Amino acid sequence: MQWLRDMWAKEGPGIPKNAPKKTGLALFAETLAREWWEMVKLNILFILTALFVVTIPAAIAATARVSVTLVEDRNSYLLRDYFDAFIRYFWRATAWGLAFTLAIGLGVFSIASYAATARDNLVLALPLTIALVVTVFVVVVACHLVVLMVMRDLPAPTLLRLAAIAAVIRPLPALAALAFVAVLWLAHIVFYPVSVFMPATLNFSLGMFAVAFGVHRAAVMVLALPIAIQAHREPHAGDATHI
Repeated sequence: MQWLRDMWAKEGPGIPKNAPKKTGLALFAETLAREWWEMVKLNILFILTALFVVTIPAAIAATARVSVTLVEDRNSYLLRDYFDAFIRYFWRATAWGLAFTLAIGLGVFSIASYAATARDNLVLALPLTIALVVTVFVVVVACHLVVLMVMRDLPAPTLLRLAAIAAVIRPLPALAALAFVAVLWLAHIVFYPVSVFMPATLNFSLGMFAVAFGVHRAAVMVLALPIAIQAHREPHAGDATHI
């Protein structure tokens, strides 16, 4: 049974120390080619832990934590790292998940409502545009926040502030990552039933990896800001008391 234990618990593959450092899409493709089997296993873990629905935010946080490790090319012990993150961020991820689900749901409802009446009343095109921009911005903030949350323990107000700053200074990589995720699911729909196994093998983990890859640089930038450094140094009661 050694092979079965090693498949889930052994150290992930690395890269030669003297290999030239790639960037951008080349780095994304290289990491995907090197870590594809880890992503398949990560996808399975996500599905299994998200089956109860209420555990979806914690599963997303755990997947984000492993994805950040892959993006930073650090040693990853998949099973241990995943469940450590799942337990550690469970309550914070659940609270943030509920908050962003409500905010995004309200935004989508507003867009649908304005779009239904904007055809007959062009005046409503302005609030429709505002609702669309605000909703997209909230989604981008959510992407930055989940990555920031698993990168450093920070109080909720500081975390939200840094996520908003990151979304303002570098929104395009996050939008590109979200577009990539949309293409993944569109491919699943278009090529169904040939693509029936895509969600079970890669869609969730690859989508989160794309998001982590896209927002990681902005996350590093805002974590170096004075407000992040000061908040990180302040003592607090513990993880369970922070969202």
